[in-house]
Amino acid sequence: MITGQSVERNLSMVMDLYELTMANGYFNDGDKDARVAFDVFYRRNPDGGGYAIFAGLEQVVEYIENLHFTRDDIDYLASLRIFTADFLDYLKDFEFKGDIYAFPEGTVMYPNEPVITVIAPLIDAQLVETAILTQINHQSLVATKTRRIVKAAGGRAVSDFGARRAHNMDAAVYGARASYIGGAAGTATVLAGQMFQIPVSGTMAHSWVMYYRDEFDAFRHYAENYPDHTVLLVDTYDTLESGIPNAIRTAKEVLKPLGKRLKGVRIDSGDLAYLSVRAREMLNDAGLDDCKIIVSNSLDEYTISSLNSQGAKIDAYGVGERLITGASSAYSKESISLLGAVYKIAAVEENGIYCPRIKISENIEKITNPGLKKVYRIYDKNKKARADLIAEWTEEVDLSRPFTYIDPAKPWKSLAYTDCSAKPLLAPVFRDGKLVAKLPALKEIREYTKRQLAEEIWEEEQRFVNPHVHYMDMTPGYYRMKMQLLDGSKCVKNV
Repeated sequence: MITGQSVERNLSMVMDLYELTMANGYFNDGDKDARVAFDVFYRRNPDGGGYAIFAGLEQVVEYIENLHFTRDDIDYLASLRIFTADFLDYLKDFEFKGDIYAFPEGTVMYPNEPVITVIAPLIDAQLVETAILTQINHQSLVATKTRRIVKAAGGRAVSDFGARRAHNMDAAVYGARASYIGGAAGTATVLAGQMFQIPVSGTMAHSWVMYYRDEFDAFRHYAENYPDHTVLLVDTYDTLESGIPNAIRTAKEVLKPLGKRLKGVRIDSGDLAYLSVRAREMLNDAGLDDCKIIVSNSLDEYTISSLNSQGAKIDAYGVGERLITGASSAYSKESISLLGAVYKIAAVEENGIYCPRIKISENIEKITNPGLKKVYRIYDKNKKARADLIAEWTEEVDLSRPFTYIDPAKPWKSLAYTDCSAKPLLAPVFRDGKLVAKLPALKEIREYTKRQLAEEIWEEEQRFVNPHVHYMDMTPGYYRMKMQLLDGSKCVKNV
């Protein structure tokens, strides 16, 4: 019996029921070995931004490697009385047997390009849908939101303070991981620090200050316990009349005799711009110009930008619910912040040929890019990312000479890349169910993301308001294939 208290959890059953009902139907119809391709992609950048950050791949890998059905799983599925006995017997020995291609984790990504492609037997490809989307949607959203907040901070440290406002404990831990990819300096979530070697930070809550008979007594006890790491929460009663004066007193009467310095003060309420300026003046007048001012309290990229523009004297930001949930700001054009990645069939193998499949909708943005395909990032001569290019799976993109391409938004224009280079983005992760990729350390992923945004991605794409739209081009062959499908062709040879 599953009690929810097991140290090791089997997450294989994290799937929607329709994945199992379809798999059961495919099995009964004799189609379990038919090979298909599915793409993971999203349609709009969160917060009306110009890009997103691909995160969560490591957890997808962990899921695929451990995918199996226990006796308890089979018994539960049997109790639903909708699956055949033969199908349930098949699940007893199930292992993923397909191929998976993906962007490197931490890659800057854009709408309507496949960031993961699964090429696998039909049942295998169908059963992994929810688990893949759960990891990619959550971590990519948090990593993207964090990067916006970090950019707004303008070089000041940002830490994840959001665990208690996360949607659950897993969201807190993996959200902290994603925030580190996005550029957070650390987290307050201890388990995330333990699991992923993320720097952890934290001081006290208001309850510490309120427990003692007065504020100075609370500060004194804390400084005596942590003389090398004393950061004091100064807004419990009155930041300027009580908190800062008592922090200064603690620095002089408790820490100075020990040969120690007050590391910082934290302000968690009030007019943060005004309070930080006055606190800075008071600390400097007391000879504590090296004491850092840290602020928190429902911050996001817009409030942080506003604080900086007002001349706030802030050294670091602790960001909670708007980081860990990826929530949109009241100042954003978006009413809700979502990544909204989807998992759509792109091709079906028929007589040794992968025939592309396309979803057609009255809503143009829901028309899919069909078939097996590659994604290239195109760089100009200054190594700036000029566009992304979708090509057919077997196409070779040679930019040693001018290369003709199609802008699907303006297909009538004659366009060519000159003096450009191309980097393929989809790389093999699994082949025949076996992991073939070496996964980078979390710090490497974080540095990779930071380097792209600093060196490759145009600053115009990183604006919070009306960012430049990254070009998503197609090779003439790929564009022609897609148009043929839209014109009604049933199977255009893809691979």
